[in-house]
Amino acid sequence: MAYYMGIDGGGSKTYALLTDAAGNVLGKGRSGNGNHQTGAQEAAANIRAAAFAALAEAGLGLEDVRHTYLGLAGADRKTDYDILHPLVRSIGFSSYTIGGDTMIGLRAGTNRPYGVALICGTGTNAAGRNREGQHFQCGGFDYMYGDFGGGGALNVEVFRTVIRAWDGREAPTLLTAALLELLGYKSVGDMYNDFLDHGKSVPLDAARLLFPAAAAGDAAALAILHRQGAELGKSAAAVIRRLGMEHDVFDVVLAGSLLTRGDRGWIRGPIEQAVREAAPHASVVTLTTEPVVGAVWSALESDGLSITSEIYDKMRTFQEFEPIPITTRQE
Repeated sequence: MAYYMGIDGGGSKTYALLTDAAGNVLGKGRSGNGNHQTGAQEAAANIRAAAFAALAEAGLGLEDVRHTYLGLAGADRKTDYDILHPLVRSIGFSSYTIGGDTMIGLRAGTNRPYGVALICGTGTNAAGRNREGQHFQCGGFDYMYGDFGGGGALNVEVFRTVIRAWDGREAPTLLTAALLELLGYKSVGDMYNDFLDHGKSVPLDAARLLFPAAAAGDAAALAILHRQGAELGKSAAAVIRRLGMEHDVFDVVLAGSLLTRGDRGWIRGPIEQAVREAAPHASVVTLTTEPVVGAVWSALESDGLSITSEIYDKMRTFQEFEPIPITTRQE
């Protein structure tokens, strides 16, 4: 019997899923941060913990796993892989593949082994793979390197919008009352001075205030969410053009909590417009399956197997891990 493992290592959690070649789930494990960029030893310990929890549930050992696919946040550049390969081998993996967490989100969201993925959680990222297997990543590093948005930037947009409305540079906004309630201040002046005097940072949850404000028609919230969508649309179009996918049929998979929880089209709308212009035959779809499922499918494919319709149907609805809110740098 052949066994396969998929691992999804993010900045706040690491999931491991163990199946047989038919896609039957035999074991699962969960632990903390799996991003080596915020601590290689911590990431190694958490990847190990999640993997061995899944093995223990199945009553198997690591030597029983035919292939493992690790989709890891921070697996972006050669310097990252130079760290990750020794790290993964030190855990005991021998037959394995490492890829970015964006690509397992892509694989989980489409029935094709190629396409484009857009992530908008704590940060943003865009990546794709074409029919020939060529890969391209656009962004994923922060504002200085060309990115915009994600919860780790939109929280600041909310804060500065409230400040600009308070001092008269912008029109009044519903975000003001919502932010004051979230942070526990009676006035914008109190908040402004306390943040300046004590060097405080805006909590990531402030980004979530955009959705109810947009639903109520707030112009400032709508403008921020629309810009987020436009920026992600530019990233998708860049990936499509770089990989020569303008005339192909494929899916653009939307992942990350700002795209999958709360958005009513304010972000998605501009993305769909940009994708239509870049690749008229592409479809924009929302990820509804755990990305770790995409890691399992990638493990099977790395061993030369094809994902059958039975495996898709069996695993597509896997949702046995609890969702984790945006509270860290990278999902």
